[in-house]
Parts: sequence; structure tokens; C-alpha cells
Amino acid sequence: MTCTNCGTEIADKALICYRCGQATTEPRIKPPAPGQPRRSGVASAIALAVLAIAGMLMGRAAQGDVPHYVGYALAILAAVALVLRYLVRRR
Repeated sequence: MTCTNCGTEIADKALICYRCGQATTEPRIKPPAPGQPRRSGVASAIALAVLAIAGMLMGRAAQGDVPHYVGYALAILAAVALVLRYLVRRR
């Protein structure tokens, strides 16, 4: 068989030309079409802001101004939001 790109003689069962790299057949699986553009990190920025607020509330909770569970609840919510964001992006 000869390469359709450079004309080099290649083996009959070759998948690509050893000289130029041209495929000898059409690919069986087409690459995926370009998907949606990546979204900005707005959700991540909001989650990080909630984490910062939770940290401040935890500092105030140490002084006795705010109940302890408020800061922890906000931190857990922000962590869950970041994990869900990560899992959605992996798909």
C-alpha cells in the first residue's frame, strides 16, 4: 500500500504512515464536538467568600459573640458547594 499523503510504500495493515504520520483509514470514533465554553469561576468565588465569612464568624465565636455552629455550618455549606462544583466539572 502507498501513503496517500507522501507516496511512501507502507505495510498493508499499517494504521499510519511511518514517514509522515498520515492515517491510512478514517477514524472509527469521531472526536467530540467543541462543547460549551467554560464558565467563569463565579460559583467558586462565592464559595470562597462564604468560607472567608465562616472563618470570621468562627473567630467571633471564640470571643462568644456568635454561636459556634454558625461558622461551622457556613464552612460546611461552602465545602459542599466546592465539591459539587468539582464533580460537575469532571463530567
